[in-house]
Amino acid sequence: QVQLQESGGGSVQSGGSLRLSCAVPRYSVRRDCMGWFRQVPGTEREGVAGITSDGKTNYADSVKGRFTISQDNVNNTLHLQMNNLKPEDTAKYYCAASLNPGYTCGYRVKVNLGFADWGQGTQVTVSS
Repeated sequence: QVQLQESGGGSVQSGGSLRLSCAVPRYSVRRDCMGWFRQVPGTEREGVAGITSDGKTNYADSVKGRFTISQDNVNNTLHLQMNNLKPEDTAKYYCAASLNPGYTCGYRVKVNLGFADWGQGTQVTVSS
């Protein structure tokens, strides 16, 4: 397993923005799908957004139009730009990497399939 490292979480008011980053070690085996997930204590981890190695993106319906996933292949960094944040976006956010070519990246993010490499998470709190 490869340890990823998230950063950028914090506390904001409703309507605010945050940008999360995820550092991927340069020595890691390249994965074909990177994703952002979030989890509230006592609930299942939810797929938020994913991106393939060639830049195709997918989003959960709850964040479409507000969140943007991107990757910097030069610096091996994954980002999640979160705009118009809502209190229901409050959660711990995790980045993860998957190598499972049998399924689309969108499906893998939706059902949390094949993500073997994870970060420790970064907390996002949105107040009303």
